[in-house]
Amino acid sequence: MHYEITLPADYDMGVIRTRVATRGSATDEFPGLGLKAYCVRERGVDGSPVNQYSPFYLWRTAEGMNSFLWGPGFRGLSADFGRPAVRHWVGLAFARGPAATPTDATKRTRALPADADAAEAVQAAVEDLGRVEGHPALHSTAVAVDPARWELVRFSLWSGPPPEEDGAIRYRVPHLSSPELDDLSAGRHW
Repeated sequence: MHYEITLPADYDMGVIRTRVATRGSATDEFPGLGLKAYCVRERGVDGSPVNQYSPFYLWRTAEGMNSFLWGPGFRGLSADFGRPAVRHWVGLAFARGPAATPTDATKRTRALPADADAAEAVQAAVEDLGRVEGHPALHSTAVAVDPARWELVRFSLWSGPPPEEDGAIRYRVPHLSSPELDDLSAGRHW
């Protein structure tokens, strides 16, 4: 699950950093949550053209996701910034890397052409995890698909600057909640 709150170009991103520092621990023990990366993009930093608060979640249970979306945390966020569109995907694969606490994240999305064999494209995306899985700075990575848009997404957390990758959006991660990270199923999910 992922949502993006794009902020004005002159927005004081210190407000977001303070928000994460003071409220981020609220999801540190959230039931059903594998991980929540508190992702931030700052205009002019790491090539970002925008200021953005953009959390990314890996849910272990649908009940946990529902509890969050209909609970006080998301209600408060919506009251402060307006209710964002929440993207969600079906998980295809998950892998852990050797690195500890992540500081950065990347998200790469790719639309599947209408004439592409979806099963082959999904298989290739999952196999591509092997390219990053052994990287010493990798904390974790996931591949998912949105079958309404036929779009693949790979989200990766890094301890330090991530490797360069065409088409990837880079984020800073000032906080990671990972209450059920060890319970996320590694490997292919079909």
